[in-house]
Amino acid sequence: MSQIRGRFKKEPDESVLAYSASIQYDRRLYPYDIAGSIIHATMLAKQGIITEDEAGLIVGGLTEIAKEISQGKFRFKVELEDIHMNIEARLIEKIGDVGKKLHTARSRNDQVVLDMKLFAKDAIVHSIAYILELQGTLVNLASAHKDTIIPGYTHLQRAQPVLLAHHFLAYFEMLGRDIERFQDCLDRVDVLPLGSGALAGVAYNIARQFVAKELGFRRISQNSMDAVADRDFIIEYEACASLCMMHLSRLAEEIVLWSSSEFDFVELDDAYTTGSSIMPQKKNPDVAELARGKTGRVYGNLMALLTTMKGLPLAYNRDMQEDKEGFFDTVDTLMATLEVFNGMLSTLRVKTDKTTSAGRQSYMLATDMADYLVKKGVAFRTAHAAIGKLVCYAIKNDKGLSELTLKEYQKFSPAFKKDVYKITAESSITARDNTGGTAYKQVMRQITAAKKNLKESSNDE
Repeated sequence: MSQIRGRFKKEPDESVLAYSASIQYDRRLYPYDIAGSIIHATMLAKQGIITEDEAGLIVGGLTEIAKEISQGKFRFKVELEDIHMNIEARLIEKIGDVGKKLHTARSRNDQVVLDMKLFAKDAIVHSIAYILELQGTLVNLASAHKDTIIPGYTHLQRAQPVLLAHHFLAYFEMLGRDIERFQDCLDRVDVLPLGSGALAGVAYNIARQFVAKELGFRRISQNSMDAVADRDFIIEYEACASLCMMHLSRLAEEIVLWSSSEFDFVELDDAYTTGSSIMPQKKNPDVAELARGKTGRVYGNLMALLTTMKGLPLAYNRDMQEDKEGFFDTVDTLMATLEVFNGMLSTLRVKTDKTTSAGRQSYMLATDMADYLVKKGVAFRTAHAAIGKLVCYAIKNDKGLSELTLKEYQKFSPAFKKDVYKITAESSITARDNTGGTAYKQVMRQITAAKKNLKESSNDE
């Protein structure tokens, strides 16, 4: 620590060291910090700011340090605060004063943003890959249940029969939007901040385009103050992750409902459930429940960083150190949730007899009855009112709609004929043959399109 405290007569108090240190969590940035430092040293030599021999010593030392860390042989020191100073101090130990030249033409301010952007780029790529895997599982479920009928719900009340495949594909669409958001986020992350210095740029003839190319950035930052003060890319990732977790939480809620005795539509594999400490019969959908709970954590991380950043003047402020723990937690939580969901859904058993029986419940055909009358020339509002009264009559008499006689039907509209009995759950589904509908033909088209989408995405990687 003393090598950067020339301005001070005292070392920091131990409580300050403990309070301000970030090495306990930012150590995971080490591969990015070392990669950035290797390219930075290479650039310094290329520009004649240090010699080729000095760059060689630095690169060799950094390579050895990376090996030490990966093998668990590196001793992290809290008094050195963060991963950057821990690596630099070890480099100086290994190669002497030449190691002190590494920090020429950069600051910890642009160095840390570089590390975080490299980490974020990897996180985005891996998040998309995990989402694609889960989409694949949903398509497999849809393909396996392209003929399975299930009640569709509004207000958690049975509304109209739909195909279970259609239901699963709704989540495929949600996850597709999540991928688009992450891809869009990647475009803004893909900007090199190194070369911005502490806030004003650097007074050396550096080669930023060279560094950008070597580190895989498409563009370089155009304003040094913005570059070191920017945490938008972390906030944006956390916002994308929050939306994705919200989608997973909605699916989790349906899994919880469907696996309950009251619904009994699905059975979860034993590997993705837990028992009770007191009730032997229990099979709890803990994975789905935990996903709902962890969604709140991800939301919290987003709100925490938004709140941290909202009052900060340009350029760097130490408050920004609070960006990391929540970000790392969000990345870890999202990826773990996507991974465990993939396993939970791929082993899910649908009780098709139960879903189909529920999906054929006749009151859900009320809309089709109204449409039937409309096609007979009755105005829709008149038809709607007539069917509402018909349903009330059937409920009062403890009958399903299919159990009513034609005479009973005609009490509510003379337009009813014998062909009313052709209205079934299957005919209801078949009738919705427009793009985006639940008709058998449309769902098969959706499945084909989804498989094509996944194949193209796989080829792009």
